[in-house]
Amino acid sequence: MKILINGNIKQFNGENMTISALVVTLNLVGKRLAIEKNGEIVPRNQFDAVLLSDGDKLEIVGAVGGG
Repeated sequence: MKILINGNIKQFNGENMTISALVVTLNLVGKRLAIEKNGEIVPRNQFDAVLLSDGDKLEIVGAVGGG
């Protein structure tokens, strides 16, 4: 499965990957993230339910703290 993430094509094995599984695969667990799938923001409480498909386009943004 190929997914476009922040403008870069990434290839993953398998066909049934959730956004939660992607977060684990990308080592982003525990980070404050906003994820947009095909132009729609995915609420964090839906990361386990939303399946990714070949050709999906994701934008992943991490929150940065500071003062």
